[in-house]
Amino acid sequence: MIKMRTYLILFICFVFPELIFAQKKTPTDLMNDHIHVSWQNNGKQEWKINKVQVKKNGKWIDALVPSGEYTLLYSETKPSDEPKETFEKITGGKFPEEAYHYQQLQWKESTTEVSLNKAGQVFHFFPSAIQVKSNEVELTKETEVATIISTWKLDPAFPNDIQVTMRLIPRKKGFFSLATPTLATLPADKMAWVSVPGYFQGNFMQKNFALAYAYGHGVPNRPVIYRERCATTLSPLMSSKTGVTLSVIPEPGLARDPWAKDKYTQTDWFVGLSHMNRRSQLSPTLYYPVLGEAKSERNADEEITYSFRYSLTDGDWFQAVNHAAYDIYKFKETLALRQSTQSLTSRIENMHHYLTDPKTSLWNIEEYKGKQIGAQSYLGGVVGSNKDAMKNADYGAMWMLANTTNDPELKEKVLPPALNFKLVQQDTEDDFFKGAIEGQYYLTKKKKFVEEWGEVVEPIALTYYVMLDIGNMLLFEPNNTELKERLKYGAEKLLSWQKPDGSFAVAYDRNTKAELFKDIKDVRPSFYGLIVAYRILKDEKYLKAAQKGADWLIKNSVETGSFLGVCGDASYAPDFATGQSAQAFLDLYDLTKNKKYQDAAITCAKIYTTSIYTHPIATQEVKTVNGTKRQDWEISQTGLSFEHGGIFGSATRHGPIQLASHAGMFIRMHQLTGDQIFADMARSSAIGRDAFVDSKTSVASYYWQAMNKGAGPYPHHAWWQVGWITDYLLSEVALRSDGKASFPRGFVTPKVGPHQTYGFEPGTIYGNKASLVIREGFVTGQLPVVDAVLAENTENKEAYIILLNNRAQPSEGKISLNAEKWAAGKKIKSISKTASKQSVTNQSIDYQIPGFGMEVYTVTFE
Repeated sequence: MIKMRTYLILFICFVFPELIFAQKKTPTDLMNDHIHVSWQNNGKQEWKINKVQVKKNGKWIDALVPSGEYTLLYSETKPSDEPKETFEKITGGKFPEEAYHYQQLQWKESTTEVSLNKAGQVFHFFPSAIQVKSNEVELTKETEVATIISTWKLDPAFPNDIQVTMRLIPRKKGFFSLATPTLATLPADKMAWVSVPGYFQGNFMQKNFALAYAYGHGVPNRPVIYRERCATTLSPLMSSKTGVTLSVIPEPGLARDPWAKDKYTQTDWFVGLSHMNRRSQLSPTLYYPVLGEAKSERNADEEITYSFRYSLTDGDWFQAVNHAAYDIYKFKETLALRQSTQSLTSRIENMHHYLTDPKTSLWNIEEYKGKQIGAQSYLGGVVGSNKDAMKNADYGAMWMLANTTNDPELKEKVLPPALNFKLVQQDTEDDFFKGAIEGQYYLTKKKKFVEEWGEVVEPIALTYYVMLDIGNMLLFEPNNTELKERLKYGAEKLLSWQKPDGSFAVAYDRNTKAELFKDIKDVRPSFYGLIVAYRILKDEKYLKAAQKGADWLIKNSVETGSFLGVCGDASYAPDFATGQSAQAFLDLYDLTKNKKYQDAAITCAKIYTTSIYTHPIATQEVKTVNGTKRQDWEISQTGLSFEHGGIFGSATRHGPIQLASHAGMFIRMHQLTGDQIFADMARSSAIGRDAFVDSKTSVASYYWQAMNKGAGPYPHHAWWQVGWITDYLLSEVALRSDGKASFPRGFVTPKVGPHQTYGFEPGTIYGNKASLVIREGFVTGQLPVVDAVLAENTENKEAYIILLNNRAQPSEGKISLNAEKWAAGKKIKSISKTASKQSVTNQSIDYQIPGFGMEVYTVTFE
């Protein structure tokens, strides 16, 4: 009998171990159906966390190493603003080089003792007392400089989150910074992904500090503290190889507001973010206040209080970022506030006038090598420029606008000299550089082409300013043999420069032809030029080389989270080229149908979501902006991308940009994946941004800080704006019609992102052939939140009106049609709703469109 009972017990233990070893909640536990954290006294008056578990697939996972250690920083005096360390490139030599003067201040302030997390007296400790209340745990510790009290509780709304409130009560005067406790750590060999969104992301430790800190090529191996000014989503995080992610999220309102009341406050530093604790262990950490910064100086008994949350999920980093953005920082709700006061199609029409006026567009005609060349003045920084630089942007948008408007001013006065500019811009003589670009800019006084930042020639510049520009022109002029010949020059040069592994050099010295910048890899979509060559020239060798380049980029960039930018004046800090990589992989998938390229595109696009601000929460609070009353949402950074972020980027001071080149690509990604964040980010960047638009020209400012000053020193940006707005609108058309209304896409535009060219051949609208057109004045009366996209079928004598409601709320109203604005002598015969063939009142249309909905109408002429 005893033997049978013993066998029965052994059988139960083996088959149903959960009955014996079931999770049991003790008074010192925080536990629900999703997460489990418990404390244990080690017998030395120290309460340590001894268990951190996450339920995944029905099982409790111990993916992280429990800790519970606290860190307090203290200094009697304000820490110095002067750095004490210098750093070298991986290939030797000082970093950054003196030539990059835009980066010197950022590097200086990012290498102070505070930024490097070496400042102050450090107190590491575990709480000495614990008090368990009905639904929370309170832990206390007395140190020689302050009393620390923390209160922990589960969030009933989000069961994977623990809400924590920290209290610091100083016992003496000085500067204080209280870190979030180390809930748990992750050994480096067990990490799947680590990120401070907006600064870096990666899956390996980088020993070279400059590569990790300035470029985000790998995870920094030091516990540096980042500013919130370039932290796009306030959620430092780490993911384990077992599929558990820990992130730390400050409560809304704790971090800086970039325009707090009536002036610019972008550079305020209230919260520090890190991927490590002070002991250099991987563990997402916040520091509040930042030592030596605002609110950190305290008198005895002058309390500091702040709140944050840990989020422990059984998902990946992308899920964690979505949670912070949507659930905590209310990203969806801020989108609902956006209301345009001018339609996007109206902006394109007005910019058309701006771009055909030589005075407003700063259009110049110069004589060079026997040709009349045309370009716009560029008054930004260019090495060797004496305010005499000229540049063109977005040749695809130039040709598209000329063809959709059929404007002789563009076709006869702008396109021919712009084409000549492109022809003389290409090197056709030097054997080593034949086919490459001589420089982005033409200096009128020196009569030479130069690069933005030094005597360099980049393979990606060849892709940009030869392959993309010429490729987009050839979509409109397929029989232009000279352009085809020039495209082939570029393609052959790209082939010769491609290394055996598929990669490219970052740059070559113009004079010595030696490879430059060997300290960084060209983790940019330089291979895209070969896609252009294949589509136009139809030679299989170009497609094979493009795949070779893409395979290398997937392994060295997408899989590791390492990217590089295209702005020479910013020392190639990662930028919008990351978004271009996503579109490059999509285009390669379209050609090959190899799913690895589609998967790479999706991963790359997900990473690019961390280049979009999701904080602070936009509100209707009224603020004063350069003397004008604005609601907070009108000037909010939320939803905008930056030119380049990180510690080197322009966003550190200028904030994000209005050039939302990624918007169309994100709509395509939403259509492909179903992930709502892509659509919401695209729409947040595109609509309701009128506070940044110059009312006279409809040209938006570039940097957020400039507000509504228009193009400023960058008049060519208007072409990019025409391009990205068109791409966004037509991507929405394809999405909202479920593909039943769509137009062929060309190639991405050079430099600023992944928006693509349209208008070179007809598309289809519910089975009917349709060519994109712009007929200003044909449609009038619509609400400014409603955009009217127009197309025509000349064979059927039909026009198509696509009304897009670009806001979250429904829109209703009436539009009137003026047939004379379509073409002289035209008269409307009938109007019908395209999808339903429902007849509409002649000459006008009453519309009722749901939020982010669409209606299509067919107009026939007599």
